[in-house]
Amino acid sequence: MAFLALAALFMTQLMSGKDNSVVPSALIGAQAPSTELPPLDGIGLPGLSSSAFAGKVTLVNVWASWCAPCRQEHPLLMELAGDKRIVLTGLNYKDTPENARRFLGSLGNPYSAIGVDATGSTTIDWGVYGVPETFLVGKDGRILYKHVGPFTPESVKSDLMPQIEKALAG
Repeated sequence: MAFLALAALFMTQLMSGKDNSVVPSALIGAQAPSTELPPLDGIGLPGLSSSAFAGKVTLVNVWASWCAPCRQEHPLLMELAGDKRIVLTGLNYKDTPENARRFLGSLGNPYSAIGVDATGSTTIDWGVYGVPETFLVGKDGRILYKHVGPFTPESVKSDLMPQIEKALAG
């Protein structure tokens, strides 16, 4: 009986049509965590400060040089950086400054600010499971959207851009 009950439960989950790869975030609709991170040395950009989100639609991209999927999504971030309606910031996670600079030097720097989270304590506040992850922060400082994993052209078009448009209109 127990086996049949578990089998029915699993079958119900599989047939529900729900995308189990989507990781919900308890922070959607909440104020972005108070963040004050030092800048990445040698880049000439400010660190990451949540006070800079005020009045702007901001993407906060959590990345690291050692992250292969970060490399995969980077060309899309370079394209997004060209959209002057939004601010693209980086949160560099548990990385060495030399490797982070080398990563940006070889692939380009899409960010207007980069905060360094050497210990990973700030990413815990943001509810980060792994890298890359990206948060859309509205003009009022609230988290509107979270994307787990690397962006693809399809996810930018069908998921991210509609959320950005909604944030810009609101």
